[in-house]
Amino acid sequence: MRRFLSLVSWTLLCCCWTAQADIFTSIGQMTDLIYTEKELVQSLKEYIKAEESKLAAVKSWANKLDVLTRVSTSDPEGYLAHPVNAYKLMKRLNTEWSELESLVLQDPSDGFISNMSVHRQYFPDEEDEKGAAKALMRLQDTYQLDSESFSKGKLPGVHSSAFLTVDDCYDMGKTAYNDADYYHAVLWMQQSLRQLDAGEEAVVSKADVLDYLSYSVYQMGDLPRAIELTRRLVAIDPSHQRAGGNLRYFERLLSKQLIELKQVYQPASEEPIQLGTYARPKDHLPERETYEALCRGEGVKMTNARRSRLFCRYRDGNRNPRLLLKPVKEEDEWDSPHIVRYLDVLSHEEIEKIKELAKPRLARATVRDPKTGVLTTANYRVSKSAWLEGEEDPVIARVNQRIEDITGLTVETAELLQVANYGVGGQYEPHYDFSRKTMHGLAPHFTAELLVPSKPVRSSRSTDQDPSSVPDSSLKIKSD
Repeated sequence: MRRFLSLVSWTLLCCCWTAQADIFTSIGQMTDLIYTEKELVQSLKEYIKAEESKLAAVKSWANKLDVLTRVSTSDPEGYLAHPVNAYKLMKRLNTEWSELESLVLQDPSDGFISNMSVHRQYFPDEEDEKGAAKALMRLQDTYQLDSESFSKGKLPGVHSSAFLTVDDCYDMGKTAYNDADYYHAVLWMQQSLRQLDAGEEAVVSKADVLDYLSYSVYQMGDLPRAIELTRRLVAIDPSHQRAGGNLRYFERLLSKQLIELKQVYQPASEEPIQLGTYARPKDHLPERETYEALCRGEGVKMTNARRSRLFCRYRDGNRNPRLLLKPVKEEDEWDSPHIVRYLDVLSHEEIEKIKELAKPRLARATVRDPKTGVLTTANYRVSKSAWLEGEEDPVIARVNQRIEDITGLTVETAELLQVANYGVGGQYEPHYDFSRKTMHGLAPHFTAELLVPSKPVRSSRSTDQDPSSVPDSSLKIKSD
């Protein structure tokens, strides 16, 4: 399973026994957009400079002619009595005004529009924006972050001035609302309202936010608060097309519930809606709470007794000739199941070469549908991957050989070397790795996982190990 609060991590996977869509699922491809945007900004600056130059020329003309026409209109006959003035008037109106007209008709935006058209084919689409918004909500749930902290860019382990505006929070809430995810719609519409109430300027109106918020709160089953929010909406916009009808409906529904339960009306809580006000709905994954707790580092902890059973050593692969002069560094990560890590397995040059080979081929990672057996994309696996063969480059062949030397297994019956690049809120939810059986039951399963992070180094977490930093290049072996 994977979950990255850091957005910069490459992972090479090798199981030793067996277009441009979805941009948000790959940081490797998203980095290209950073440079695209920089180029567009430069193009925009050049357009502005050209417009300013054009406007300055027109303004100079206007100023010059303003002075001239003041003189000429004060005494037209006296002005034209001078033959030079008469000639220049003819020239201006016949030639120079036409030149000015041509200048005004020039469109300096052509270059910028052309540049935009070239790059637009690589732009993220609506699904990418939606996917990125859901990724933020996934991180919010996993790390139990309230919307206010998120909007101010206060994320654990991240030091940045990034923040979300009123309109950003509103759009986050709309994304959730349109997906019938009223839990997150409430959290983000409430944050949008909070920032509006604090005086932040925005394009969206307070009435629009209250419209979405009140209905989402109703969907969460909180009728008293839905009524209070709708009353506030009616006070702001008495002519709102839905507010009056919604208010009457909510009041009748609450009155009916109170009669049935033989209760008296209790005003809505004055406490603002925040993380924990409403219970998060259950989803398809029974292990969700455990999974997210592990991502927060709240899983099984390392103890002194367990640490005493973990060691570091050099391994020569049972006297493998390629490892005799340079044995690999082996480090125990966990005792049961036994997990070991091999350090400094790849050089920096090898890492960069593998990334270079993989990047053009990155495609949305797929999973096998258990019913149809067909490979398909899934929301529980958010990443892109590429597959590299040993014949493609000496580096890949060398890495494959190194894996064989270290593990004592063969890659002849293994999958190709897989390079996985996780995107915004990238994850792979809990799943079984095995997919085949031998004649005598399940085959022994070994997973060799090469961790190749980009800078700065951020590690993925094994679900069975104590959280710790991952070296620049290491090979982790787990036997089940």
